[in-house]
Amino acid sequence: MSELNVRAEKLDAADELAGKRAEFVTDDVVYLDGNSLGALPAVVPGRVADVVRRQWGELRIRSWEESGWWTAPERIGDRIAPLVGAAAGQIVVGDSTSVNVFKALVGAVRMAGEGRDEIVVDATTFPTDGYIAESAARMTGCALRPVAPADVPDALGGRTAAVLLNHVDYRTGRLHDLPGLTDAVHEAGAYVVWDLCHSAGALPVGLDEHAVDLAVGCTYKYLNGGPGSPAYLYVRRELQDRFDSPLPGWNSHAEPFGMRTGYAPAAGALRGRVGTPDILSMLALEAALEVWDGVPVEAVRAKSLALTDFFLECVAAYVPEGRVECLTPVAHAERGSQIALRCDDAGDVMKRLIAQGVIGDFRAPDVLRFGFTPLYVGFADVERAARVLAGTLD
Repeated sequence: MSELNVRAEKLDAADELAGKRAEFVTDDVVYLDGNSLGALPAVVPGRVADVVRRQWGELRIRSWEESGWWTAPERIGDRIAPLVGAAAGQIVVGDSTSVNVFKALVGAVRMAGEGRDEIVVDATTFPTDGYIAESAARMTGCALRPVAPADVPDALGGRTAAVLLNHVDYRTGRLHDLPGLTDAVHEAGAYVVWDLCHSAGALPVGLDEHAVDLAVGCTYKYLNGGPGSPAYLYVRRELQDRFDSPLPGWNSHAEPFGMRTGYAPAAGALRGRVGTPDILSMLALEAALEVWDGVPVEAVRAKSLALTDFFLECVAAYVPEGRVECLTPVAHAERGSQIALRCDDAGDVMKRLIAQGVIGDFRAPDVLRFGFTPLYVGFADVERAARVLAGTLD
């Protein structure tokens, strides 16, 4: 048994979050792809069966009221709120991340008003965010300006209406400076929209603390909501009465059952709703979020950093020198909860890793991505993953 293997056992024995692993459906693989799809919380199958068989099968239409279907979007939003540092009443769950990016970005431009006709977008963003930003710019008559996050403060000016940024870079795992960049956007008189897909559930966000204007995120990664589980939209309380959604559906009407021909927006975060909620996946998400009961996000962050530190140490010890290059910043303040390694033949290497029970993913052209979900990943998993990677590359 190697020294690193012994250390892994000791670290697992001292891990305050180790008991959470039993709340997930796991097997003997090392699952390091929770930054793409989280593992299944064990409570979900039974809850979904009840929703299907009893709430839908027996109560049917009565479940909109008796089973709480109608209030699910804001109720589940309030469960997500503490995980992103938000008070209740500011998050609504529903639609996809892409749809919520569109709502938030157009809403931000509308709030910015006359004379501001430029949208700044993270030049390294996930492609869909870029596509949505380009469409939103065309629709609102704005110019679109792609800028690297570090260069955003210098790019802002009197024409800037809205800025769309990713909290964590999906390729490299770089954590961007949410407080500093938010302040810079506000100093320029513009509004900021943060994409939290790769940070919510992995590290503290502090939406309220840092006066973030709008934020969006998915729920199927670190929040373990399941494939295609609904996304969410955060609108800061002080802005809610000014938020003018470009998708005014009947679910966000002040009188949704009044069937008025004219639209009057509901008060509060409900303005972010559009159409009928996807109840099956939404209630699966609600059940999945129970694994967070009693879990401080700060403890998750501490373990995430410890896991990624240990993985890098094991990679350095096991993998032949020069075979991989780490793209993820070493500094804790600049690191999310994943490690990205540049590697020749990365696509084939990942296929061989998966065949040996180490599940990560590949990003073209040459990146191996490993996501560390502290609720169910342990230090022995990390040591094993690095050892298998070394054997695969040897």
